[in-house]
Amino acid sequence: MPASTRRTARTKPKPSTDESDHNHPATNPNSNRRPPIDQSRNRSFINLKSIAAIMIAVSAISILLLLFLFYRDSREEIIGGGDERPRVVTPFPAPKVTDLPQFQGEHKESLYWGTYRPLVYLGIRARTPQSLLAGLIWIGVKDGRFHLRHVCQDSDQLKTYGWTHHNGRDYGQQLLIDQNLILETSFLKSKEEDSGYGGDWAVRIDAKSTGSIPDDEGSSHGHLFFYVGDEAGNAISLSKDDVTLHGSSLLAFGSRADVADWQLHLKSKEDLEIHYCGFRTPHFHNLSELVQADLADQIRRFGRLQLSNSYEASSNVLVFQFTGKLPLKADVAFVSGTNLKSPRVEERIGSLTGESLDGKLFEKKDEFDNKFRRCFDLAEEHGSEALAVGKAALGNLLGGIGYFYGQSKISLPKTPHSIGDDYLLYWPAELYTAVPSRSYFPRGFLWDEGFHQLLIWRWDVHLSMDIIAHWLDLMNIDGWIPREQILGGEALSKVPAQFVLQHPTNGNPPSLFLVLHDLVSSMKRNKFTVSENNEISSFLDQAFVRLDAWFKWFNTSQSGKIANSYFWHGRDNSTVRELNPKTLSSGLDDYPRASHPNDDERHLDLRCWMLLAANCMHSITEVLKDPNLGQEYGSTAKLLSDFEVLNQMHFDETYGAYFDFGNHTEKVRLSWQAKSVGQNVQKELVREVLEVPELRLVPHVGYVSLFPFIGKIIPPDSWILEKQLDLISNSSVLWSKYGIRSLAKTSTMYMKRNTEHDPPYWRGPIWINMNYMILSSLHHYSSVDGPYKARAKAIYDDLRHNLIRNVVSNYHKTGYLWEQYDQKAGWGKGTRPFTGWTSLVLLIMAEAYGDGWGMVISHL
Repeated sequence: MPASTRRTARTKPKPSTDESDHNHPATNPNSNRRPPIDQSRNRSFINLKSIAAIMIAVSAISILLLLFLFYRDSREEIIGGGDERPRVVTPFPAPKVTDLPQFQGEHKESLYWGTYRPLVYLGIRARTPQSLLAGLIWIGVKDGRFHLRHVCQDSDQLKTYGWTHHNGRDYGQQLLIDQNLILETSFLKSKEEDSGYGGDWAVRIDAKSTGSIPDDEGSSHGHLFFYVGDEAGNAISLSKDDVTLHGSSLLAFGSRADVADWQLHLKSKEDLEIHYCGFRTPHFHNLSELVQADLADQIRRFGRLQLSNSYEASSNVLVFQFTGKLPLKADVAFVSGTNLKSPRVEERIGSLTGESLDGKLFEKKDEFDNKFRRCFDLAEEHGSEALAVGKAALGNLLGGIGYFYGQSKISLPKTPHSIGDDYLLYWPAELYTAVPSRSYFPRGFLWDEGFHQLLIWRWDVHLSMDIIAHWLDLMNIDGWIPREQILGGEALSKVPAQFVLQHPTNGNPPSLFLVLHDLVSSMKRNKFTVSENNEISSFLDQAFVRLDAWFKWFNTSQSGKIANSYFWHGRDNSTVRELNPKTLSSGLDDYPRASHPNDDERHLDLRCWMLLAANCMHSITEVLKDPNLGQEYGSTAKLLSDFEVLNQMHFDETYGAYFDFGNHTEKVRLSWQAKSVGQNVQKELVREVLEVPELRLVPHVGYVSLFPFIGKIIPPDSWILEKQLDLISNSSVLWSKYGIRSLAKTSTMYMKRNTEHDPPYWRGPIWINMNYMILSSLHHYSSVDGPYKARAKAIYDDLRHNLIRNVVSNYHKTGYLWEQYDQKAGWGKGTRPFTGWTSLVLLIMAEAYGDGWGMVISHL
């Protein structure tokens, strides 16, 4: 996953404005009058000082003009010239994939509402740019102090949170444990004949205490805040009833063009004290700050922990506080189309609350469990603990799917004479996507998404195609897709300003081809219904022109000096602080590459990704029955799979391993040096190179070394396969009893910091996505004839057992799936919850790799 933002708590773009005429002179009744002429002056008199001043001014203007032209020309290399929109922010000129009929109509309406705000603990919105929003805030108590909970963040120190069940469409159930408070939140959608567009929905909040808590800690009562807000700024009306009197009432109502008139109702049997506050604000990611300010004012003035029962004129946000003795349960129901004929509002509210909601939630949970069994068919070897982890992995991945809308900031090349902002705004775009982590990375990441979809397509292929379609529609005219999507205020609120810009020269692993390869392979093996086959074929047909452009962008912009070689662009060749310049575009961040980046580099992993892409494109042409394009991609795949050429370019017989190639020396270190800052002397850790680098293979065994093995390029009877099995199974190299290390213990970079503030990331810890790919390859080699079949099977069994055992154990000890796992002790590290690609543990349990998965060449 891209690392620049993963080292920090992973700003707001300036709105694009149309050019307008600001140059007209101000209206002035005397503007046409000439100034009086001084008759005393001789008209033939030449003022030499004036001429000199004019010449200086003309010279200065000429210099500025030349600088501007130079600056513009340097930019045009990236953005294009002329009066048209710059190329880098020009959409790809083809019909959108999301415009396919299969993504319209009933499909689109059925997905309109959802838990599409992964940034917050519970957030609901519609798949539309200016949506009605809803969400939950509560007061947590720790060490006798009150804390508002709203945005998912590690500093809240919840014991666990996440969707234990979620079907990605109309149902979810979430568990949150905040110290001694247990919250269960449930979400349900319903579409009635009388509903407005997208239907109705309900949220159940069930709060209870873990045990007996003294009243003086303020924890015997629950303080829940449910809010509704309108991004479009439409005013929301407060109920005309006195909402503070009882626990069952109309709370708020409003009207929108999409859902017509709507109402929000509360139903509860509890004795709830209800208070409210209305705000007018364009921002929602900091809503808890507004709530906190209102509460603080009430405490300061009246000594009470309650909202002020105030309402600003034209408020577009209403927050309702429900306070009651624990345990308490409250149902909130949203009904749309209340202005339509025969809306049956009370009847619909009744079906979404109370005992009726009990029954519907039970039915949906049962449906989820049954579908889970059908989709993944877990063997009896997995007990109830592993089963719970599998459901939580799937549930939180699906429950974390978000909808985002906004404009990416695209970096422009800097020059010594840069003027103004060095970025352009991408066109306003929407993205429907899963996210790696709700706390740290609640937004779209390109290479992560390919791994997410390996799981999601097996659960709901229509959801998966919809998500992939949104990603492909983000492609510009050159075939480039920004690797990190920071769209909208909520997404921007989690990203430091220095990491917002996206660089159009840099790629990201095209992991979506993993999913597309799976879909095509499954079609060939008749895994889908006739209807599904037709929809997948239509999807591939519409997507093909974009996939073709994407492949060609990589094949040209990331190509190396020699034929069929590639290197990741974007490495810093002038750094004085990094031990080894990071390769963020590769997704493997600080994995060691050549010490001195230049265009002589050959990156092994990118070459293998290109083979996967070419082979996948060839397979798609077979489905689309296009022999001409099929021959072109088949020839490319054949060249990239040439085993002898691969070995000549990347194999080291001494190590028995595959490596990158580049300008490299092993004699690089970080050392403390004194630096004068004013009158003070400070020490800083800087890079020190102790010998001249040379062009050579880069001798670091790790995940990159295994890409030819992962891609199944190595023939099953080759002695080189045995060498790869040796490296994988050797505990002094890559093997650990918790999974395969990202970097070998024998590497000079093993667990080394990259800068003073940059701890090792891909230099030892265990990552589940890469272990999944390694398992997939082991599974392949254990099922094909060859002298190493039995050994591959033994390693596969041990590795799979170790991974499942460790991930499941960590989940039940800590309450979370983690970003990575420690190679020495097995404990979770990095971000939590990380139900992005760590959710692949479910596919590992199910042994779901697919016969055609990966980069193995088929039918060439």
